[in-house]
Amino acid sequence: MNSVCVYCGSNLGGPPVYRQVAEALGRELAGRGLRLIYGGGNIGLMGALANAALAAGGEVVGVIPDDLLRKEVGHRGVTELHVVGSMHQRKQMMADLSDGFIALPGGLGTLEELFEALTWSQLSLHIKPCGLLNVDGFFDALLAYLDHARDQRFIKPVHRALLLEESDPAALLERMLTYESTHDDKWIEREVSQRSPDFFE
Repeated sequence: MNSVCVYCGSNLGGPPVYRQVAEALGRELAGRGLRLIYGGGNIGLMGALANAALAAGGEVVGVIPDDLLRKEVGHRGVTELHVVGSMHQRKQMMADLSDGFIALPGGLGTLEELFEALTWSQLSLHIKPCGLLNVDGFFDALLAYLDHARDQRFIKPVHRALLLEESDPAALLERMLTYESTHDDKWIEREVSQRSPDFFE
């Protein structure tokens, strides 16, 4: 793994721990010689993450749509800043440049980006690790929902396990660096009649 894509908020959020962990992740990536791929902004957790990685001597690549260049205050100090035409192009370029994905606390955009990467993994469109930094329990309710969807047979256990979860940046990166993908068809009903009742046990 050489490059890691990080999704996170363009706001700082409330508790200072969110910013602290974003900065810790930036330093951890730089210290391991891992290139940071992110949304290209200079505000919120995005800016904190990028600035920490840069200050630690890391390589940082931003990808930002032209219409968000001013709103998210495009970071002109990164190693590379790619300005693209749309959100679709942004997400595709970030995915193409990356060997793994991490989500920090954020809002709707962060969740949308994480779940797109996770869905692509479920569909075997890539075999890159997807990680979640559950800072101070921020994602507890989301993880409970995923467990509920698994228990209600909308997500297979093997696909629920595709999302790696940790609260510490170093621990998450260690798991991602040793990640081995296990894939299976996402569809459940078409297979149930051919499998034993203990299929999900």
